[in-house]
Amino acid sequence: MTGANGHGNGNGQRADGSDAAAEGPGPVRHVVVGAGPAGLTAAWELARRGESVTVLEADHADVGGLSRTVSYKGNRFDIGGHRFYSKSEEVNRLWKQMLPDDFIDVPRLSRIYYQRRFYAYPIELGPTLRTLGLGRSLRVATSYLRAVVRPRRPERSFEDWMVNRFGRRLYETFFKTYTEKVWGMPCTEIDKDWAAQRIRGLSLWRTVTEERNRRSGRAASAKTLITDFTYPRLGPGQLWERVRDDIVANGGRIVAGATVVRVRHRDGRATSVELADGRRVECDHLYPTMPLRDLASAFDPPAPPEVRDAGGQLRFRDFLTVALVIARPDVFPDNWIYVHDPAVHVSRIQNYRNWSEAMVADGGTTCLGLEYFCNAGEPLWCRDDADLVRLAAEELETIGLARADDCIDGVVVRMPDAYPVYDPGYREHRDTVRRWLERAVPNLHPMGRGGLHNYNSQDHAMTTALMSVRNILDGRRDDVWAVNSELEYAEDGGEGGGTTRAVPRPLVPSD
Repeated sequence: MTGANGHGNGNGQRADGSDAAAEGPGPVRHVVVGAGPAGLTAAWELARRGESVTVLEADHADVGGLSRTVSYKGNRFDIGGHRFYSKSEEVNRLWKQMLPDDFIDVPRLSRIYYQRRFYAYPIELGPTLRTLGLGRSLRVATSYLRAVVRPRRPERSFEDWMVNRFGRRLYETFFKTYTEKVWGMPCTEIDKDWAAQRIRGLSLWRTVTEERNRRSGRAASAKTLITDFTYPRLGPGQLWERVRDDIVANGGRIVAGATVVRVRHRDGRATSVELADGRRVECDHLYPTMPLRDLASAFDPPAPPEVRDAGGQLRFRDFLTVALVIARPDVFPDNWIYVHDPAVHVSRIQNYRNWSEAMVADGGTTCLGLEYFCNAGEPLWCRDDADLVRLAAEELETIGLARADDCIDGVVVRMPDAYPVYDPGYREHRDTVRRWLERAVPNLHPMGRGGLHNYNSQDHAMTTALMSVRNILDGRRDDVWAVNSELEYAEDGGEGGGTTRAVPRPLVPSD
């Protein structure tokens, strides 16, 4: 297949499309690093437009990155829960195009567990106040009014942002402990940008208004508060596995077990990448989704010291999932539960059967995912898998959801570099790396959550991929670094066929 720019796919490809990428005459035009939502979307768009594309994925088995679905003895479970809901109509259409026949509609039910009590989330004012009790409810109201009259100024940290919109009491009950579990640092040290991106526009007053809208049958305008969503019947990995197959069917190549360790550049262009096994893959355009931190240290010749140092200051939060098989079909009704209580280590519990019954192998059992946030090398991360399965079963019993003896099997999946950390100084460090990349290697196009160090959702990651491809093939000049939870890229125009233009407008993010 030959694309509009006259670039063929090369030779040496095996029937499954997983050949050594450097085979064939001349350089590979498009090389994508990482088979997550951004990398696969870019490769899918390139392949369907007839371009030569190779995807290098470090994992030996799964695609989808954080949006993969892992299979264990017939049970399928997500690495985190991934709702398919976007404010971008283009992304909504793209999901349906990628997986046309296997989306299901899922009603949302989620709660917060704190101090041995369960609270509806999104917050429902009446039930929440009844659960809190009269005394605590009055203190919550007083605290909120105090924040309205005397907001914190200047507003710098996550804590400042939340207290100004919910009051100190509600913030401490519903946000503080969970956030500090997830990020492993005090909320006073987390940049307010994280709150501004992930829950932009939300406040106690907005929550009350949204509850009134729900009762009147009007759709929620905040993505955090939506009451239903679509979901692939076999989990998000089903979609990305289909996208992988489509890429290969259209002449693209997927190389599994390919870890990029070095990016070679010369005369203002990235020329090739080197893999951990010594192979070299030549490129005309390079689309890295690897962590920006790792990219900054991977160049040969090296990037300037200040760029390597800035990249080294960019931090990520790791996490692990303990998937438990429970010898009961109905454990609790929620899709997931946020665990704010500091008495247990677990931060969130997914009930995959309540996302899709097809995720469970045996109709008499269910599969739960207990999520633990930590950093690689910490004691929790380094615990033996069997010990982690025992811990998860015990914590499930402590919360009162199931007995430890009900857990008949389990498996652990560790995910390094899951979430970019928004700590003080991250913007300056990211901008330092970005400015050098744009000047020194303009044919290198970072994408996705890790590549841009933006804590965005998979729909935003997909948008960065589409924009990167269109910037190259269609001569566009869209700023992929601006695609995060503050902006929504939606279609405009669309007359006369061809590719529609994506323009930014305010976006309400997901939780």
